[in-house]
Amino acid sequence: MQRGVIWLGAALLAVAATVLFFCPAAWLAPVVERQTGGRFTLGDAQGNVWRGSAFIGAAASSLDPIVPLLPGRFVWRLSPTALLGVVDAVVENSQVLTQPVRITGSWARWQISPATLSLPAQRLVALGAPLNTIVPQGEMQLSWGVLQLVRQASHVEMTGSTQLDLLDIASLLSPVKPLGAYRLRTDWQGQKAALELTTLKGPLLLNGLGDLESGRWRFSGKAQAAPGQEERLANLLNLLGQRRQDGKSQYIALEFR
Repeated sequence: MQRGVIWLGAALLAVAATVLFFCPAAWLAPVVERQTGGRFTLGDAQGNVWRGSAFIGAAASSLDPIVPLLPGRFVWRLSPTALLGVVDAVVENSQVLTQPVRITGSWARWQISPATLSLPAQRLVALGAPLNTIVPQGEMQLSWGVLQLVRQASHVEMTGSTQLDLLDIASLLSPVKPLGAYRLRTDWQGQKAALELTTLKGPLLLNGLGDLESGRWRFSGKAQAAPGQEERLANLLNLLGQRRQDGKSQYIALEFR
């Protein structure tokens, strides 16, 4: 009887080990959806959780096909030491990442290595309104230094800085192309973040400051035409909001609370 129990236990352990080492990569899709509130998912996941690949996608509903949000496929390698609580993973995608991204730490604390992610702004249309109405065009480059992430109960806190450069941005709503180049810098401190939007160049000037606290964004800024560009940008500015006066110049208040 005792020998039978031992063999049964050994068999169960063998089955459990097989499941852990060969569980399909598709099992990660529900995890990604749950952690991102259903905005993102993994499409066409291949391989297993330790070595696999998939594209990052977005879907309006469970009935809609998954739309690739980023070019190329993300390939990952996760060390089996994760079973012991030690996370060591590498993520690659040569079409959008300047270099492989390494994630180290534990299941409660991670460190993400620096990199830059580049992609066409048109991909943002997959996120829905209002981006599918604006239909942005141009290039985006998201770069970051070392990022520290800590899981606290039901949320994740992040420390570090990110920078989003929007280059040669245009819109189907405006005949002026390009509208300009812009930089959005965000400094993360736990559940809080401070952001600053500045214009690098172009006829459409966008500037403002904002913050994030407890998952809620607040932003206060201005949109206005550069001197001599008022008539060319009048229609687009009217779509962005109501005009306000600041001395001799007019601007559109960009307020999100």
